[in-house]
Amino acid sequence: MNIYSQISANKTKTWLIVILFVIFITTIVFIYGKASGYGLSYAGIGLIISGIMGFTSYYYSDKMILGMSQAKQIQKSDNPLLFRTVENLCIGAGIPMPKIYIIEDSAPNAFATGRDPKHSVVCATTGILEKLNKVELEGVIAHELSHVRNYDIRLMSIVVILVGLVALLADFFMRSLWYGGGRRDRNDRNNTQGIFLLIGIVLAILSPLIATLIQLAVSRKREFLADASGALLTRYPEGLASALEKIAKDKEPLEVANNATAHLYIANPFKNKISGSWFANLFNTHPPIDERIKILRSM
Repeated sequence: MNIYSQISANKTKTWLIVILFVIFITTIVFIYGKASGYGLSYAGIGLIISGIMGFTSYYYSDKMILGMSQAKQIQKSDNPLLFRTVENLCIGAGIPMPKIYIIEDSAPNAFATGRDPKHSVVCATTGILEKLNKVELEGVIAHELSHVRNYDIRLMSIVVILVGLVALLADFFMRSLWYGGGRRDRNDRNNTQGIFLLIGIVLAILSPLIATLIQLAVSRKREFLADASGALLTRYPEGLASALEKIAKDKEPLEVANNATAHLYIANPFKNKISGSWFANLFNTHPPIDERIKILRSM
């Protein structure tokens, strides 16, 4: 598979997953409405709350992420090589120069954040700057700039809001049963509502987990897409493949990483939590790094 077909396949798969997510939420709303007897009014409340959450995360998530990561902004004089690398790749990608931040940590990793190319940030650890050569660093930065150019951060923000909406809907549904379900059940003579009620309770328990799995699936597909787009930008897939190989061999976890920011990094920052079982991989924020390397070297 060449670089262009890999990019096309990953874009298609990502949007199929997002469409599936929307269908899943629509189905949940329908079942909850049928089961609760209140219709879809509480779904509207969930949408309003999610909208507020979305507005806040859209404009301020990068500042919160950088704060949690203890990242510090640097200037060109602080690290000329990193600045030149980002500048040259931005010219090739046709995007504005992002702000550059550094995390003082010897674990090799990097991430990008921001709501669009005009308001973006590329952040690298001191460990990745020390342990990679120039070509490998170019591969990593190209990967992160691809996240910016492909609007992955915006997409993931939307998906996070959808996950939050699912959790809100499940919570509203269970609360509506607790405070008014008994009265509605006694007055209801339609056996169909009882069936929807049972299905609704099961969905209320399982839907947040299913939504999280869909979120992780989208995140993993965007990593494959950023790998392919980054390789297209540098015209040298081996640079990123070699960088990922070095990152995988380094077993030091990133101290400042947490569950909220883990999906942003180029590789899983929780090195001690990596597992090879298929069930554990369902909950991984990143696709297996060996698979990513294999795909890059087949381009």
